[in-house]
Amino acid sequence: MTSTAITKPSTGTWALIFLLGLIWGGSFFFARVAVMEIPPFTLVFLRLGLAALALHLYLHGGHDLYGVLRTHWRSFVVMGLLNNVLPHTMIFFGQTEIGAGLAAILNASTPMWTVLIANRLTSDEKLTPLKLAGCIAGMGGTVVMLGPSVTSATSAPLWALALPVLAAISYGFAGTYGKRFRGLPPPVTAAGQLTASTLMILPVSLIIDQPWTLPLPSTSAILAVLGLSLVSTAFAYFLFFRILATAGATNTSLVTLLVPPSAIILGVAFLGEHLQPTDLIGMLMIGFGLILLDGRVLSRLRNAA
Repeated sequence: MTSTAITKPSTGTWALIFLLGLIWGGSFFFARVAVMEIPPFTLVFLRLGLAALALHLYLHGGHDLYGVLRTHWRSFVVMGLLNNVLPHTMIFFGQTEIGAGLAAILNASTPMWTVLIANRLTSDEKLTPLKLAGCIAGMGGTVVMLGPSVTSATSAPLWALALPVLAAISYGFAGTYGKRFRGLPPPVTAAGQLTASTLMILPVSLIIDQPWTLPLPSTSAILAVLGLSLVSTAFAYFLFFRILATAGATNTSLVTLLVPPSAIILGVAFLGEHLQPTDLIGMLMIGFGLILLDGRVLSRLRNAA
């Protein structure tokens, strides 16, 4: 059981959450472009490997990086599996069939799963009636979005829609597990989990995808990989662990409220994507659930009244 007091996020922390939401929204756009030419396992390796390399170069062994890797390698393996290998692989496979905006909306159920998981595994982030209502609203939105794939043969495959939801569950476990890294500098934590996850996904990519047999990707795919790895992963995880250390798992997971809008805008503007009415309804329900989980809007309305 984890028992560490959670302080209310400051204005600066909320600014970082907003920035992280925009960056991670871009990750769905980059992934959709890249996965059309690069197999998912190899794309996961490139995303994690390049990001890990960038952080190692940035740190130059500072903050006792290699000593921390030796003493915390087991924790980094678990975190890398939950926060990188499993969710990235599931999202990328899903995005072979669905667009950036839809994948981001489905993955926005992360805070609901985080609340339920944190309630079970921690002592400082317990479920309240308001959080329960938020979870119900968010889960309802997810069901609305998955429904057409069950009743219609022309919609996206159910497995492709389910994978981002399963990724959200994995992120929920990662957000709770990641609280144990609060005492470490954020770039060290990010480098540690990315190093571990890179080593885990490398043999999978080599055995299954055999990347040396693949044709050379286009310039747009290469640029998408660089954006995905350096901006949406290396820099993003630096922000993620910094926020997690001060705001807690539930507050940090609220970043997903900002991810779908940015992913939708990029998908519509550059990829010609369109959302169905059920997708919009589901997004609104998930957004309402996130607002209930946050609680600040309702609190301000009560104070104003």
